[in-house]
Amino acid sequence: MASIASPYGLKAVNELGGLPYSGSTRQFLIDPAGYAVNIFNGSVVAINAAGYLEVVTTNGDSTTPFPAGTIGVFAGCSYVNAQGQVIYAQYYPAGTTGVATAYVIDDDRAVFQVQSVGTVAQAAIGANVYLNAVQSTSTGSTTTGNSTSAIVIGSSAAATSGLAFRVVGFVDMYGFSSVGDAYTDVLVKFNPAAHSYSNPAGI
Repeated sequence: MASIASPYGLKAVNELGGLPYSGSTRQFLIDPAGYAVNIFNGSVVAINAAGYLEVVTTNGDSTTPFPAGTIGVFAGCSYVNAQGQVIYAQYYPAGTTGVATAYVIDDDRAVFQVQSVGTVAQAAIGANVYLNAVQSTSTGSTTTGNSTSAIVIGSSAAATSGLAFRVVGFVDMYGFSSVGDAYTDVLVKFNPAAHSYSNPAGI
């Protein structure tokens, strides 16, 4: 049972309609001058005005929505180290200079598994949720490379249209997670306004 808070960011599991996630990603560049924030596997990311990938630093609630350039979820990167070796990494280390390529799950119909900061009941199917905290250089582990972002659902905010994600299911896995656990694992997708491919606003 998910009785311990152990958030792991967003992990792609399938697409709406049930098709399995095939592992497909799209490549985006990170600022070669050295972006100053760690980007962890499972973090929500966006394209900035300069055309480079960065961490989304809003939590996707109604007062601080995701930026128009939000493109999906970070799934690792590659970069060239000081010895000229190509490194394939679980996360992007802050300040890395030179060519760095991010791999992003950018499908706006992708369904992601994510942990909640509290219990989520069966009635939450169809509710809107958002990140429990803004992402930063410390929203993850440099040991595992994984994000520690989680979602939160508020009873008064569940129907608010401006929130980032929609709950579409639960991770009902014996011995791991069940509906109503203390830190329920849920399945979510990006709401249209929260993803660049379904949001009519340009970057």
